[in-house]
Amino acid sequence: MLESTYGDRRHEDRRHRRGRLKAAIDRALENGGTVVIPAFSIGRTQELLYEMETLIHQAGSRRWRELEIIVDSPLAARFTAVYRELKPWWDAEAHARLKAGRHPLSFENLYTVSSHEEHERTVAYLAESHRPAVVIAASGMVSGGRVVNYLTRMLGDPRHCVLFTGYQGAGTPGRDIQRYGPKGGWVELDGERIDIRARVETVSGYSAHADQHDLLNFVRRPPRHIRLVHGERDAQQALREVLLAWAAEQGHELTVTLGVELGDG
Repeated sequence: MLESTYGDRRHEDRRHRRGRLKAAIDRALENGGTVVIPAFSIGRTQELLYEMETLIHQAGSRRWRELEIIVDSPLAARFTAVYRELKPWWDAEAHARLKAGRHPLSFENLYTVSSHEEHERTVAYLAESHRPAVVIAASGMVSGGRVVNYLTRMLGDPRHCVLFTGYQGAGTPGRDIQRYGPKGGWVELDGERIDIRARVETVSGYSAHADQHDLLNFVRRPPRHIRLVHGERDAQQALREVLLAWAAEQGHELTVTLGVELGDG
């Protein structure tokens, strides 16, 4: 059984994806807007915080050093605290940062929103002010959670930006924003039709799902039969063709069948 979510593409490398993330935030800084990043609470949020700390540390401008990074998700905040407690098991790169006096998941610019009242104040403040900020909030596909309140207030304003860093499943509001936003379309959130005037961008490479290259590397001792799951039909078909071509080159007999379609978890 092999997943196929990104069976039809390669992720951006780390430097490239970080550059695109910085470029998106730079545009928001110029416009006086907020970058809203829908993200799942476990794993992806912490990876984004690690990346943000790098960008702020490397930044030469004052506005970057003063940029607010806001985590507005109670579950993400709790798990980020758990990540901090697990410092002894961080990798060598993270420990090198700690030794240099840096705090990848607890830096000065990082703010955590806890209560619902504080959340409502933060949404109103960012929607009405011209102070640039980055908000990371769940859910990752805009199917619920606090991120919906931010987007309800901000999607109609071209100053702001929605930045997707993970797969958006078919039928989710996130997919609709990603697909129709660049065309000046609309999305339905909490039963309300919202015109999309905010900028919509996507940076790949932050997903926990392997890309085509990594999926091929996973199949090193080739089985006789692979069933592809957890991906849309186009991605499954593309990966099937690549797997069969690879097996033919190796002189290996391989059957690849397509399973059910599933979205990102």
